[in-house]
Amino acid sequence: MKPIDLQMATFTLAVDVAKFCDQFDDHSTMRPYLNQLRRCSSSVAANYRAACRSKSKKDFVYKLQVVEEECDETIFFLELIQELSSKESSTLRIRASQILAIIITSIRTTRARYLQKT
Repeated sequence: MKPIDLQMATFTLAVDVAKFCDQFDDHSTMRPYLNQLRRCSSSVAANYRAACRSKSKKDFVYKLQVVEEECDETIFFLELIQELSSKESSTLRIRASQILAIIITSIRTTRARYLQKT
């Protein structure tokens, strides 16, 4: 996947997660979890975009690690909210898991190439 395609995938995930969160009542007891889900999913997109503008391979890997953490957190909150509310989130979880797999592979590949050159 090209970086621009992954930028779009992460952005679209953040938008779709926000729409998923909007399905809940404003006074829902789920509100704290929904707010955290919005933050971490948008952080995936924002931090991946920052990684694409990194200054070095080391900076790139560091920023991708932040994306990895935020993406894993997104999956966690999608699972938690589905368990507590019975609202289906499997499509979002699958997409987030695919993004996470790509990010982990990118980290490993970049590290391997970086270590070979040093």
